[in-house]
Amino acid sequence: MSEAGSYRSIFRPGLFAGQVHIVTGGGTGIGRCTAHELASLGATVVLVGRKEDRLAATAAEIAEDGGTASHAVCDIRDEDAVRTLVSGIVARHGRIHGLVNNAGRQFPAPLMAIPKKGFDAVVATNLTGGFLMMREVFTQSMRAHGGAIVNMAADMWNGMPGMGHSGAARAGMVNLTKTAAFEWGFAGVRVNAVAPGWIASSGMDRYEGPVKALIPKLKDHVPLRRLGTEAEVSAAICFLLSEGAAFINGTTIQIDGGAPLGNPLFDMGTSPPSPEFNGFHRAAKPKVLDSKDES
Repeated sequence: MSEAGSYRSIFRPGLFAGQVHIVTGGGTGIGRCTAHELASLGATVVLVGRKEDRLAATAAEIAEDGGTASHAVCDIRDEDAVRTLVSGIVARHGRIHGLVNNAGRQFPAPLMAIPKKGFDAVVATNLTGGFLMMREVFTQSMRAHGGAIVNMAADMWNGMPGMGHSGAARAGMVNLTKTAAFEWGFAGVRVNAVAPGWIASSGMDRYEGPVKALIPKLKDHVPLRRLGTEAEVSAAICFLLSEGAAFINGTTIQIDGGAPLGNPLFDMGTSPPSPEFNGFHRAAKPKVLDSKDES
């Protein structure tokens, strides 16, 4: 656990005061961290996800820290449910200023072992569900009032062996981001994305077997010699939602420490890890990184 207290954002206090921001997948991991930072900067945050207990726990944390958050259970793959969700948020708050399309799911498997049902489920969450959220937030609020959307992509630039379903969906989200940025710019709506690489987040503890054994070794393949923090992703998201990014539209920010740039033929040598930023006061190190294999 990092230093107790309140979120130590790099952004000015009150940056999002009076604004309403939706964070899907807001109960855990990067979504939870982002929701905390937005709330610490004055936003009213609406947490969306499928697990009531996780959403309620994060909302309670935010309230304990002095922020404002509510939560709504919704399967973003369900078109009618998404339409009803957004309608309710607009009815309650008047408008939506920002959407963080963070929700996602995947499981490790080679392409030849992925059943159609599994492939469809991952694409439905990582791509189709994000599209539905974008469309409804735009049509029901942002078309009339403007706003900002930040989508979640991933480090899939060189393919995504072992997670081809997620890589395909995330690549689709990068392209969808560009299309929406162009089509919705007339309404003062900016659409961007972030593409995290290997981030030390709670999701790492869901993996078993060979993938679990691999996780502590990932840092050795990053030029900065470490994994990223949830707060480093959240900071990029908050920037893209902010007025400081008012002329940034249709781009994807890679948050991966330069890992995709590597070549196995090039020896990176040995060096200490670079300094990290972790402003999230409630961050917890994934258990898998406490492994004796990490050094």
